[in-house]
Amino acid sequence: MIFKKIFVFLLPAFLLINAATADDQQLEQQAREIHQRIFTLDSHTDTPLMLGRRGVDLGKRNDPHKGGGKLDFPRMEEGGLDAAFFAVFLGQGESSPEAWEIARERAVTIFGIIHESIEQNYHLAGLALTPEDGYKLRDEGKRAVYLGLENAYPIGEDLSLVEKFYDLGARYITLSHTRNNHFSDSSNDPEGAVHGGLSDMGYQLIEEMNRLGMMVDVSHISDQAFHDVLSVAKAPVIASHSNARAIHDDPRNLDDDMLIALAENGGVVQLCFLYVKQMPANPPRDSARAELRRKYNDFQNLSDEEMEMARTEWYAIDQNFPSELPTVADIIDHLDHIVNLIGIDYVGIGSDFDGGGQLEDCYDVSEMHNLTVEMLRRGYSEEDIEKVWSGNFMRVFRENIAIRNI
Repeated sequence: MIFKKIFVFLLPAFLLINAATADDQQLEQQAREIHQRIFTLDSHTDTPLMLGRRGVDLGKRNDPHKGGGKLDFPRMEEGGLDAAFFAVFLGQGESSPEAWEIARERAVTIFGIIHESIEQNYHLAGLALTPEDGYKLRDEGKRAVYLGLENAYPIGEDLSLVEKFYDLGARYITLSHTRNNHFSDSSNDPEGAVHGGLSDMGYQLIEEMNRLGMMVDVSHISDQAFHDVLSVAKAPVIASHSNARAIHDDPRNLDDDMLIALAENGGVVQLCFLYVKQMPANPPRDSARAELRRKYNDFQNLSDEEMEMARTEWYAIDQNFPSELPTVADIIDHLDHIVNLIGIDYVGIGSDFDGGGQLEDCYDVSEMHNLTVEMLRRGYSEEDIEKVWSGNFMRVFRENIAIRNI
């Protein structure tokens, strides 16, 4: 008799668990079907850091837990991601002609490595230069690779290099990174602002990018630099990998006034898998990371060999001192806030995979459809989801191309 009572008591919980599982399976199936119908794009990945010395083959399915990075073409297909921007990243170094020349050569080398990787995997992916290129590659069953330059530092004082990088495939430039440069103040430089926003050369850079139809990326720059950009930009701008400061108070994220200004500009903020929420303290890991930053000059102005060594040691720290990760639900909290504040037309996805971006339930690109599952769970329509996954970004992309004047 007692077993019967226990069974009767547990039955409702059992049924609820099974119902929830069935609902999750239905949402996942629905999400995968949506990904078959819409175009999906990630506006910021640091996957090029996995190429070159590390030698990751993007044509193979690599293991993210064994140094294989967060993205390759087979896993893009698994996760239902059609296109990704690869960032050509250069850490900030000294402002001198010699240092700028070294940075320029490194940037050109990285562009070449990306081109070579795409050519080696021509049957799986192709270089995309326009929105239409991405759709065409998708129709051919291939992944689309777009390019951006993260940190304008390699341009130095030679603005003719903007067109050179455009010709190499770059379709946006992130004005600065975690340190101030001669174009813009950074949101994270511990020394504080040096220009009070954009420098005079920063304004000239915006003008040249507008002339070429390149998107201006305001992620990483200071609040005042952000407003300076919007005061002169002739086309909508992007924040290629940023979140809402109201949800997580970090200077890398955009506050509500900035989000409203971005919407008035017609731009788009692309949700990043970093700077998502305040995570529980992990003192041993934090101490090890701080020591590594000191060892490698906060990862600024490193050679390729030094960067590879730093990444290997950083990965080892993460393995030795594992920490809780934010979740897909956490990132969609940012989406909800932004949509409630400025509407659905000004937000997208920019993961920062291979640059630190990762979620508990979207650890690599093979799990990207989980974002769509959560959007469906919260009542977003397929039309809304399509806008978030590419529609809003592609609108901005086209509007920048439309003002091209050469």
